[in-house]
Amino acid sequence: MGCASRGVRSFWFSRNVHFYLYLGFGPSLRLEKAVTTMGLVENGKLPGPLTKLLNISRKYSLWVYQWGLACCAIEMGAAFASPRYDVMRLGVIPFPASPRQADLVVISGTVTDKMAPAVRRLYEQMPEPKYVISMGSCANCGGPYWDSYSVTKGVDQIIPVDVYVPGCPPRPEALLEGIVLLQERIASEDMTDRWNRDPIVVT
Repeated sequence: MGCASRGVRSFWFSRNVHFYLYLGFGPSLRLEKAVTTMGLVENGKLPGPLTKLLNISRKYSLWVYQWGLACCAIEMGAAFASPRYDVMRLGVIPFPASPRQADLVVISGTVTDKMAPAVRRLYEQMPEPKYVISMGSCANCGGPYWDSYSVTKGVDQIIPVDVYVPGCPPRPEALLEGIVLLQERIASEDMTDRWNRDPIVVT
């Protein structure tokens, strides 16, 4: 979990729970390890107030890594770089230097079989908890190239996806809606059952 450029601070909370404090534009707490002593953490679950604190911290400091592979990347760039949409007002920081500093990756465009190992490697380099948005028809299911010999039939064939944003290409507003829906899920998330939920589909 090395994120030296974001200013990592390690400290002990009540001598029982070990946190890393990531200092970026907005500080976020990321639970690294919980020690089950003195009854603070039991059965792998955190107390409700502590879970809410962590979830709010993660919700409003999403560092987004942009992985543009085709024409949908133009709309993604408009959403993240244009002052018209101003994603930082949502607590989204679209400037991580590497996947190792990212909480969220947006895969947009056609994923080819040759690109699939690179997408998988990118996902594996991200620290937990990590999230994936699949943007556009090509990333969702292969799009108009679904029957091509060289195209992967959706990025979910390689990595787990949390939010699907449909469209060819989707508008920047659709991507922002997907991010807001993901933030709502993060706010109410219980890390113990995180993997049992169905993905979000933007309608």
